[in-house]
Amino acid sequence: MAQLELEVQSVKGYCSAGCQVGQKFIFNDPVITPQDNAPLCLYALSAMFPYLTAACRETPADDWINQVKVLQCPDNENTVVFSIKRVP
Repeated sequence: MAQLELEVQSVKGYCSAGCQVGQKFIFNDPVITPQDNAPLCLYALSAMFPYLTAACRETPADDWINQVKVLQCPDNENTVVFSIKRVP
């Protein structure tokens, strides 16, 4: 299984969990490790979780899941956008 790195790319408005641009999280199924004790909103996590669990599995290079580069929280007024990449 691959590890994934999530990084906060932008925060539109106010994130009630306190996410800030540049914060990183390592997703190593089933563990999420924040760097520098960065907070991660459960609403954002619940929206991203189905993708994250699929993305950490080995897939063919042309699989659609490998084309997704950003994910976002479900709050349409205070949106946090995360970049996602596989890490060795």
